Amino acid sequence: MRQAIEQIESLQNLLIARATGSSTESETDYANLREILLEKSELAIHVPPFIRTCRNLSQFWQFIKQKFGSYAERREFICNAFRPIFNLLESLIRSPADRLVSFAIENFDAENIQAAWTKALDRRASDPEGAITIARTLLESVCKHILEEAGVDFNDSSDIPKLYRQTAEQLKIAPSQHTEEVFKQILGGCTAVVEGLGALRNRLSDSHGKGKGGVKPAARHAELAVNLAGALALFLIATWEARDESLA
Repeated sequence: MRQAIEQIESLQNLLIARATGSSTESETDYANLREILLEKSELAIHVPPFIRTCRNLSQFWQFIKQKFGSYAERREFICNAFRPIFNLLESLIRSPADRLVSFAIENFDAENIQAAWTKALDRRASDPEGAITIARTLLESVCKHILEEAGVDFNDSSDIPKLYRQTAEQLKIAPSQHTEEVFKQILGGCTAVVEGLGALRNRLSDSHGKGKGGVKPAARHAELAVNLAGALALFLIATWEARDESLA
């Protein structure tokens, strides 16, 4: 299943590149990927219609350039066309951890956090750059929600490492608040993950423009970022709720 997602992602990226001015895409790559998808009956019925009708990249170029005049419109059209098949495949491989985080976030009663988590899950394969951006947004939203509930002032424009440090201190899970070495190590690792997610977002996400040498994230990068953000969000929510219950 994951291999199919990677193949579909490759096809989507190839078409986006062709639709936005690149002329280096391989006709052979397109033909091979198209054949793989159309030969799998369980996937063929879900592929975008233009994949069936466009037998080569030249035909696709004629189709897309007549349909939309701007690169942005073409990119959005292609991503929207592939989203249903990505959602289908991801729902088949969605892990128990995804459901556990989803359940915790739903009970956390914060609509914007639920929306961020859902988008992050949906875009892991179809839009890796967007998924990385939303993974960071998810953690930021959880931290702000907890700080607001705790009555702690914070700068709304603070970066995610600073927000996390404030939240960790409020929840008494900052490494400096513990003397046991193993706890300091684990909690320090959580801090390092947050800092890494912030750096990953700045380096690989769609939140900043890129030069010619920009690195494009793959689905596996997005999956790592979303899974880490989900695990940390779950930890923060569980810690907040445990603290809240102890004060009841």
